[in-house]
Amino acid sequence: MNDQTIRYYDENAEAFVAGTENADMHECRERFLRYLKPGKIILDAGCGSGRDVIAFREAGYEVDAFDASAEICRIASEKTGIDVKQLRFEDLDGENEYDGIWACASLLHVKPADLPDVLQRLHRLLKTEGILYVSFKYGSAEREKDGRYFHDLTENTCRELLTEAGLSIRELFVTQDVRNGRSQEKWVNAIAGK
Repeated sequence: MNDQTIRYYDENAEAFVAGTENADMHECRERFLRYLKPGKIILDAGCGSGRDVIAFREAGYEVDAFDASAEICRIASEKTGIDVKQLRFEDLDGENEYDGIWACASLLHVKPADLPDVLQRLHRLLKTEGILYVSFKYGSAEREKDGRYFHDLTENTCRELLTEAGLSIRELFVTQDVRNGRSQEKWVNAIAGK
């Protein structure tokens, strides 16, 4: 994630949280959790408001979380009651730590040249039989909007990236944006196993 995108989130953290914390992601979370028994440990990678951290904890999972924005981390820590770490995907280091990794609308800020390395890092963090969820805005563009960098994917490009990272696709599906006034926007979602 580039510095300009992180600066956007630092400067607009309150508005971003207000606009996303009530987005109804239950369908995607339920599809992801079918592969994980309660009590397992999940990493919310790029957790934003902490909305999904709260939902996972309420469902009986242990959760770690990080975000690249210091302000988002501060707000998410307050809302979730856990210590949300400030990290970029490129800083991830470790092996066999998580049963599941949830990267909801966060990897879309990673440039295409950096995605293979980031996906390898996430792959290493997964335990044997671990599950990864990712979502990207649907399309084939790289763009900047409101000071943020975005990298869109289609089903094919998402499948290729995950397969090249050594992950096996369990589910690949397209959804509509669940935020108010955004239903015309589409997302490509994938659940992949180690």
